[in-house]
Amino acid sequence: MFSHVVVFWIDPSNPTAADELVAGCEKYLRPIPGVITFHVGRMVGSPRPVVEQTYQVALNLVFPDKQAQDDYQVHPLHIEFVEKVFKRVCKKAVIYDFA
Repeated sequence: MFSHVVVFWIDPSNPTAADELVAGCEKYLRPIPGVITFHVGRMVGSPRPVVEQTYQVALNLVFPDKQAQDDYQVHPLHIEFVEKVFKRVCKKAVIYDFA
């Protein structure tokens, strides 16, 4: 198993950025083959100080192996997502990959 977690910080000047980002993930990323688990969602607040709460959207993908994730990264739909959605609505992303 290979996990790919992306945490997004959106452009605060765009009030619809989080919704656009979630919709873009669903449209462009969900259909890419090789993903075992796909989950995108908005940050959920917590009273616990150890919970990171400065981001707005996160994406959690699980692949069977690193090669499947590598293939995902160069898939045309992923490239289209980066160009049409990510670059337009996001200010920052932090990625965690682990096996």
